[in-house]
Amino acid sequence: MVTQASRRIAKGLAWVGLLVLLLAAAPAPAADVSNDDCLACHSDKSLTTKRGVRTVSLFVDGKKFSTSVHNALSCTSCHADLEGKDLPHATPLARVQCGTCHSDEQKQHAASLHGRAIARGDALAPHCVDCHGNHDILPVKDRNSAVGPLRVPFVCGRCHREGTPVQTNRKIDEHNILENYSESIHGEAVLKKGLIVAATCVSCHTPHNILPHTDPNSSINRRNIAATCTKCHQQIEEVHRKTIRGELWEKEAHVLPACVDCHQPHKVRNVFYTQGMADADCMRCHSDQHLKASDGRNLFVQVAEVAGSRHAKVACSQCHSEVNASRVRPCETITHPVDCSRCHEEVGQQYQRSKHGQLLAARDSNAPTCRECHGTHHVLGKHDPESVTFPTNVPSLCGRCHREGKKAALRYTGDQHEIIPHYTESIHGKGLLKSGLTVTATCTNCHTAHLVLPRSDPQSTVNPKNLPTTCGACHHGIQEQFVESVHSATVTKTDKELPVCNDCHTAHSIRRTDEAGFKLEIMDKCGRCHEEIAKTYFDTYHGKVSRLGYTKTAKCYDCHGAHDIQRVTDPRSHLSRANVVATCQKCHANATRRFAGYLTHATHHDPKKYPFLFWTFWGMTTLLLSTFVIGGLHTLLWLPKALEMRRELRAEEAREKAEAGDSAHRRSDPAGEDGNDAY
Repeated sequence: MVTQASRRIAKGLAWVGLLVLLLAAAPAPAADVSNDDCLACHSDKSLTTKRGVRTVSLFVDGKKFSTSVHNALSCTSCHADLEGKDLPHATPLARVQCGTCHSDEQKQHAASLHGRAIARGDALAPHCVDCHGNHDILPVKDRNSAVGPLRVPFVCGRCHREGTPVQTNRKIDEHNILENYSESIHGEAVLKKGLIVAATCVSCHTPHNILPHTDPNSSINRRNIAATCTKCHQQIEEVHRKTIRGELWEKEAHVLPACVDCHQPHKVRNVFYTQGMADADCMRCHSDQHLKASDGRNLFVQVAEVAGSRHAKVACSQCHSEVNASRVRPCETITHPVDCSRCHEEVGQQYQRSKHGQLLAARDSNAPTCRECHGTHHVLGKHDPESVTFPTNVPSLCGRCHREGKKAALRYTGDQHEIIPHYTESIHGKGLLKSGLTVTATCTNCHTAHLVLPRSDPQSTVNPKNLPTTCGACHHGIQEQFVESVHSATVTKTDKELPVCNDCHTAHSIRRTDEAGFKLEIMDKCGRCHEEIAKTYFDTYHGKVSRLGYTKTAKCYDCHGAHDIQRVTDPRSHLSRANVVATCQKCHANATRRFAGYLTHATHHDPKKYPFLFWTFWGMTTLLLSTFVIGGLHTLLWLPKALEMRRELRAEEAREKAEAGDSAHRRSDPAGEDGNDAY
């Protein structure tokens, strides 16, 4: 029987069912569109649309988009008209407004020639996408960016190359723009040498605010061109004061002809103009041998020295940059010494970091300057035999300060004395100074020419960590062996100091390794670190003979190697099982594997490593000592008896002698005896 309660329940269920049906039939609200939703269609390379008579591809490369500068944005961030709409969407879409995010660039572009052309509906006018791309935009500093420095000339050349519609349909003052640029000094630097700091189109015209040269606000307007050029060519006014005739400056101070008056805009060439502040003007005074400065310095300059120097084509005023051509005596304005780093910037930076530069910065009167090593007006190249920096002259050059008793040598606190004499007698010094071998190591090869630092400095070329690399510049094969050996920090990880080149060969008094002195000293050098092993070596036949000065017996390096020392367990070791026989055969031609089993460092002092030898030695020693002790005690105990026996023996000998004497006397006088009887 159906109750009233059951009817109510049934009625309620009916309403619920009706509500579910209504909700299901209602349209769902538009969900947020993700990039994956868009790429579901746009990753299809065949997806296209019609724009007038043109067929346009709608393919989007998701991989390129993921590496672009906009990879963190959603598609609807740019295509804002799709926000909240269902997919698939209707076409065409509204043009993306880049100015929504890039407002400053948009304002500049709108006011530029390109923006004005867009405003008047010019079909050739470039939009953002024409230069930057769309879904694959990369940062300007990225080498693959469409607007990177090396690609800018080609981007601009799409429209401004000769024969393009822009050049043909517009009144352009100059033709062959891209062609002229490619042959200019700027173009050669960018397109041929890949120099990204050289000027490109955007360097002069700006990227977005491109205006005609007649516009007062244009970066290439006659009034603004100097400011544009000096972004790269700083101090150009000072340079021109030295290279252009002085009277141009005397007419009206600080007035320059515009850059483009001499250098055509796109045809800038590497042209050397005639020097106005000429060397001849300087030599009118400085050719006088008696010309002196107020402090007594001689200001005489020999023309022949300058003409034969490395700076023969450099004007006086390029070094003495404070020269003011508007003065009666242009050089009266000079207050500072010549700064060589203006041309030799990298060398100047190294010098400032060096010990020499640090002393100069501290105003130390002993600090060497550029001219002390290179000279002043007669600077010659290091490959010129007459140059003070020619290899054979370098020891004498450095010796001016570093010879014993000189100003640099007085600073030494360690054991580095007599550096120049030691170097002169070393294998390097003899090769250089006696054999004339200019490729051998000089002071500058090890310490560098300009970045001279103390050994304790981690950046120093003679710091223990860097020394193998320094020596390896000449001894490359040995360095390759050393870096793989147990002495290399890359192989052996330890807190102890590992040996490097100068620990065995010294720093300045390097000897030939086949000299007797080196051979006899090498064990002591190895013994500094391997003290216990060195002691065991000198207990062996090899060591004892070496102590006597015999050099042909085996030394440490004969068995272990010199620079390629490996652990005995390493197959590459000279003493590995596979190589030990051949190692012994270098001296013992008939050596066998049994012969090679000889324990070279065996000692009776180590009970743990050599217990048999230890106990045998002490057993035999004990036996020997016991024999002597027992024999000595026996001798002491027998001594009184021996002395008594000796006394008795002597007494007996005395009696026997006396008796023998009496007997002889009787035999010699028998008549006397008979005569006595007669009486």
